Amino acid sequence: MIGDLAAFIRANTKVLSPPLLPEIRLHLAEESLAIWSKTEEELGASGLPPPYWAFAWAGGQALGRYTLDSPEIVVGKRVLDLAAGCGLGAITAMRAGAASAICNDIDEFAGAAMLLNAELNGVAFDVQLKDLLSGPPTDANVILVGDVFYEKPLAGRALAWLISCQKGGAEILTGDPQRTYFPKDEFNHIAQYRVPVSRELEDAEIKTTSVWRLKSR
Repeated sequence: MIGDLAAFIRANTKVLSPPLLPEIRLHLAEESLAIWSKTEEELGASGLPPPYWAFAWAGGQALGRYTLDSPEIVVGKRVLDLAAGCGLGAITAMRAGAASAICNDIDEFAGAAMLLNAELNGVAFDVQLKDLLSGPPTDANVILVGDVFYEKPLAGRALAWLISCQKGGAEILTGDPQRTYFPKDEFNHIAQYRVPVSRELEDAEIKTTSVWRLKSR
């Protein structure tokens, strides 16, 4: 199945660099509606998750830029890229010197995209397709989370799980442009970027986006 998905991704995306990360290359879609429709029509499936994996979202770009510019946060460490989408967090972590990385998502398309993007950037990491939020804390040293607080139920589950991981010793960093359900009071602000984005996906051409660290407890 992953092989079929990889062929679909190659046929319906272009190899592009996210605006904030010119040194990174990803298989990205140029139009959101077109790839969403093709995902359902050409594969004969309906009700599939939106193709989040086909875009470099503002939060992920900001977090990736911060990781490359501040490699000490991941050097020699085990990194988890949670709800990874295209795998940008894991790619930048490995490029910055992480000992290992796991790319996690629940979408098989994302899994295929992660592997293709890893190959493009000359890195390797494990891909894990499961809902980690329903399980025990991870043993990762650092958890990178890009743009996950966009739905209320997901935001609540993610925060609770991330807090449990922090209690186990993990450092939690997220990139977020303060989306509707971002729990700002739970995080400390550490960096800010102006991220060029598509008006088709966002409400502006430039999205002011920050990197945040989960407050210690």
